[in-house]
Amino acid sequence: MSDTKFQQAPHKLLAIPGPIEVTNEVLDAISQPPMSHVAPAFIQMFRECMQMTRKVLYTANALPFIIAGSGTLGWDQVACNLVEAGEHALVVNTGYFGDGFGDCLRAYGARVDSLTPVSVGDIVDNSRVEAALKKRIYKILVVTHVDTSTGVLSDIKSLAAIAKRVSPKTLVVVDGVCSVASEEIRMDDWGIDVVLTASQKGLGVPPGLSILVAGPKAIEVFEKRTTPVAAYYASWTKWLPIMRSYDAGKPAYFATPAVNLIYAYHASLKQITSSDQALQERFLAHQRASDRIKALARHLGFKEVPLREGGKANGMTAVYVPQGYKPSDVMPKLTESGVIIAGGIHKDIKDKYIRIGHMGTSVVDDCRGDVEKIEKALEESVKCTVDGAVAVD
Repeated sequence: MSDTKFQQAPHKLLAIPGPIEVTNEVLDAISQPPMSHVAPAFIQMFRECMQMTRKVLYTANALPFIIAGSGTLGWDQVACNLVEAGEHALVVNTGYFGDGFGDCLRAYGARVDSLTPVSVGDIVDNSRVEAALKKRIYKILVVTHVDTSTGVLSDIKSLAAIAKRVSPKTLVVVDGVCSVASEEIRMDDWGIDVVLTASQKGLGVPPGLSILVAGPKAIEVFEKRTTPVAAYYASWTKWLPIMRSYDAGKPAYFATPAVNLIYAYHASLKQITSSDQALQERFLAHQRASDRIKALARHLGFKEVPLREGGKANGMTAVYVPQGYKPSDVMPKLTESGVIIAGGIHKDIKDKYIRIGHMGTSVVDDCRGDVEKIEKALEESVKCTVDGAVAVD
């Protein structure tokens, strides 16, 4: 599958829900000498990144903002540019990152209402979202597509449809940090106004790029705001003309882009968007890998954190460790088997569960054998209890 002579050094398999394993082509690209950020060749590459980002999200007219920073910068962009102090925001909250988005909105003066499920691992019922939207006029509806803390997958298509029907002026904002390029998102068809994400998960690039895509309705809301943006680096007053210039193939400057990360992003996007069929196959590959790993985990005595069959992410798995185990028993054994996973971060269950990432090249390139490595390591992790007694046949 590789088109480059560059080969990565041997290393343990990174199977956390971001950062993820990346291809040789991506690492080869990032290792190239930097060029001027206003050079014609770089402007063309950046423009192509914007075009390919649109393909990943099935949008024709939305404008990508590709900025050096963490995915969390996307929260700040939404909070400072699209909501003015005192306006209302509704957050559909399924975990740690829903909490964080709400905190960010409050920091810029938004009045935030948060809808949380009754139990950790559940989704927020559509009827509750509809009732809230009927009760109050909200400037934005925020949904974390996949909350990395729980592995819960929210139905953004249905929620966007509810917002369009009940509160058509409300902007639909999707936090897709842990879903873009591993879950299907059709921005235009589903009526989503903003998708924010980051480079280090399904998009298959090392950390460092904040990627936000804003539809025409969101841009119009920004341009009609009546108060100054209460931020500097995150302000679209600065970035909107820059991104429009790049999109037109013209140089512009506000802050220096992460040139080598743009190289890497370009290389990854070329692989992801080589054809529409390739993109659809990518989503299916994530689903197949997810089904395999979750089925094995259940067989070994792990219990999934997500409670509903249709509410489970395809790019990661969150599971409670078997009875008699602690995450600190299981995780070192996985590491000994050459697989690095993540512990829990949800405040209510963090000492009870583990999180496994299976995104990007690890599931798309069968020749790597990454899914098999994860399966074998999982089996090894619970063969024996800490005192040596056999736990699983």
